[in-house]
Amino acid sequence: MRGRATIVDVEAAAVLWIVLAIALAIGEAFTATILVIFFAAGAGAAAIAAAFGAPLLVQVLVFAIVSGVSVAAVRPIVVKHARSALESGDTPFGIEAMEGSHGTVVDQVDAHSGMIKIDGELWQARSFDGNETFSPGDHVRVVKVRGATVLVWHDDVPDI
Repeated sequence: MRGRATIVDVEAAAVLWIVLAIALAIGEAFTATILVIFFAAGAGAAAIAAAFGAPLLVQVLVFAIVSGVSVAAVRPIVVKHARSALESGDTPFGIEAMEGSHGTVVDQVDAHSGMIKIDGELWQARSFDGNETFSPGDHVRVVKVRGATVLVWHDDVPDI
């Protein structure tokens, strides 16, 4: 009977670590930190330790060590390669290339709604600072892209 309880405890601990790893991985999807995923890796490693019957203290140590080493060793590499093209000096492409583009207001742009045309395409737009209002026909410049919405400001800065 004692052997059976131990197997159940080992399985339960492994399952709990796996659930924690999955929850942390899902949590990473809702953050832009590239940090939580390393704790998910630590939880995954602790699940493996639990599956091999390691005591709880060893499981926690495996979680802490794998998480810490991942953050210290892997995160700087990931962050370095995740920099935007403008930050790294590369040529921007895709949505990142939109920053700095010129557009014409089609529907009034304010902090809550608006539409502009950039190179023949319509984009949802909002005022960059949330205070300005741009009227149809005004020329604006894209300051930032947030998903499918561009944040715009006056187009009074000359191209470099």
